[in-house]
Amino acid sequence: MKIKWLRRNKKIGLALGGGAALGAAHIGVLRAFDELGLQISCISGNSIGAFAAALYAFGIDWKEQEVLSKDMKWLEVSNISISKYGLLANKKIGQKIIKAIGDEEFKNAKIPLAIVASNLNTGAKIILKEGKVAAAVMASTAIPGVFKPVEIYGKLLVDGGIVENVPVSLLREMGAELTIGINLNGKRKYKKPENLFSVLINSYYTLIDNLSKVNTSKADLVIEPDLSEYSLIDTRNTKKLIELGYQEAKKALSEYFF
Repeated sequence: MKIKWLRRNKKIGLALGGGAALGAAHIGVLRAFDELGLQISCISGNSIGAFAAALYAFGIDWKEQEVLSKDMKWLEVSNISISKYGLLANKKIGQKIIKAIGDEEFKNAKIPLAIVASNLNTGAKIILKEGKVAAAVMASTAIPGVFKPVEIYGKLLVDGGIVENVPVSLLREMGAELTIGINLNGKRKYKKPENLFSVLINSYYTLIDNLSKVNTSKADLVIEPDLSEYSLIDTRNTKKLIELGYQEAKKALSEYFF
C-alpha cells in the first residue's frame, strides 16, 4: 500500500522507555528494526532505555548489545554503596558505557541522541543532548530513593521516569518525521515484593505506568511487549526478554510498515 511505502521513507525517531531489568527487551526491538531494514534516524531514552539508546547512537548494534547484556548483573551494574540521598550508587553503569563507546560526548554520536532526566530540586524535565554521555546515562538511571542523584551543570538529576518515561516528545525536534515509542511497562503485573529493594522498584514503576501511557499517546506507533511475567530486578531472564521484545516489535513493525 502507498501509505506504508510513504511511512518507510520517513525519518524514524525511536524512544526507548525505562523498565529496569526488562530493558533487555530493547535489544530485541533493535534486532527487529535491523532485520526489517528500517533505519532509525534519531533515538531517545530514559533509564535503562537511555543505556540502550546511547550504545545504539554510537554504533553498538543489537548483536553487540546482546553480548554486553550477558554481563549486566543487576548488583554488578548497581555498584552498592551507602549514599546521602539513596541506597545505592550506580557508578558501574557509567563505567560500562565508557568501556563500550569511550568517554564520549553527545556531539560525536552517529545519529542524534537525547536522554531524559528529572531535576530533583524542581521536578522539571531535563533533556540531555550535550556533554558526557556516561554521566547522562547515570543520571537517567538514578531511580530516586534507590540510587543517589548525579550532579550535572550544578543540578541534582535522577531518573526521568517521573516526567517522561518513554521520551517520545523529544523526537520531533530531533528531526523525526515518524515517532515510535517502546513501553516496557504497558502490560505490567506487579507481584508480591520479596524484599525492600523490590518494594521500592515496584512503587516507583507503579507511579510512572499511567504516565507512560500519556507519554506515548502522541507517538505514531507504540510497541508494548508483554513482559508481565518477568521481574523488574531479575537479570536471569535476559535471553527470554530479548526474544519477547523482538517478536512483538517484528509483528508491530511489519504490520505498520509493510
